[in-house]
Amino acid sequence: MIVVPVKEGENIERALKKFKRKFEKTGVVKELRARQQFDKPSVLKRLAKEHAVYVQQLHRVED
Repeated sequence: MIVVPVKEGENIERALKKFKRKFEKTGVVKELRARQQFDKPSVLKRLAKEHAVYVQQLHRVED
């Protein structure tokens, strides 16, 4: 359960923004979308490998 402490006099928009941020960090929506369809393990490996290559290229550009 997500608990968002709200200070005295704090507006509801700011509290809602805090809640959304905490909810996003939990990864519930990401997991829910992943469970909606089945991906073959070979496809997941390929996507992970492509992501790793992409990240390496980004690190090379920084250097």
